[in-house]
Amino acid sequence: MKFLIEGEEEIGSPHLADYVSAHAAELAADLVISADGAMWRPGEPSLSLKSKGLASLDIVAQGAATDLHSGRYGGTVGNPLHALSRILASLHTPDGRVAVAGFYDGIPELAPGRRAEIAAVPFDEAGYLTGLGLTQAHGEPGYTTLERLWERPTLEINGVQGGGKYTVIPHVAVAHVSCRLVPGQDPRHVLDAIAAHVAARAAAGAAPGVRVTVRRDEAAVPAYTIPAGHPAIRAAAAALETVYPGQPVLLACIAGTLPATDLFERVLGAKTLFFSFSTADENLHAPNEFLRTRRLGEGMRAWAQLWRLLAAGPHRLAASGGAAAATTEGAHDD
Repeated sequence: MKFLIEGEEEIGSPHLADYVSAHAAELAADLVISADGAMWRPGEPSLSLKSKGLASLDIVAQGAATDLHSGRYGGTVGNPLHALSRILASLHTPDGRVAVAGFYDGIPELAPGRRAEIAAVPFDEAGYLTGLGLTQAHGEPGYTTLERLWERPTLEINGVQGGGKYTVIPHVAVAHVSCRLVPGQDPRHVLDAIAAHVAARAAAGAAPGVRVTVRRDEAAVPAYTIPAGHPAIRAAAAALETVYPGQPVLLACIAGTLPATDLFERVLGAKTLFFSFSTADENLHAPNEFLRTRRLGEGMRAWAQLWRLLAAGPHRLAASGGAAAATTEGAHDD
């Protein structure tokens, strides 16, 4: 067993790629196991077969050289917030589909068999919405809520900055945008498509008197998958069954992103097994984030069983290049 512990996951792991590449021989392994990933719900055991990719950027609208008094200058100069608002509104159609040309390139059609599998997952949409303080779902048309969550990409506006509660025309406005990607999408192509969309909207008159630019973030990660029949998935399911007897193990997907999975597969040739005991309702990345204390004991028992199953028995890993499994620890999903 080899342990790799790094503390930069929440800022995109800027030094991890160079380190793993430089130490690939030392880190060689047959499997990576991550304590990140989260289970689908607290009431049932689950394993994740997929995590979404990530591409992010800022859209920057710049006007005058400084903030201007809205009385003295109002109505005579372009307002960056107005221009930015028009551009942001153009990123989606009113019904929730991403309106950026090329955004969906490379994504295969959702197979009928997969749709049937998802439809068979017990899912109370009304309860899901009520728990979020909502009464209506929204998103890409033609897909159920669970299909959108697990199988479809997203483009979200995560924040807008500019001006404030005072009477000025701000000289700059910034929107933070992120995309969660699915298999088939190229993160760089998605970023190119959004940049072209923004430039076209600005050129078409969405930003009179305002300069609009796109600043891409360095982190651009494709989606990750591990086959349901992989020995590690079978071993992990068997380990969970010992801790949660009589409960079937749900094979789910992570709507968040774990950037290191792509890195480990490219550099080490090793798949990553997500083996986490947090759940999706624990306020990840929000105030009062928490972990249920009972999960600590459940997790320790399951991890101990997992090691045994990977080392011996019908789910034993067949050695391919590394001496043992490598383990990476992280916080909740990115």
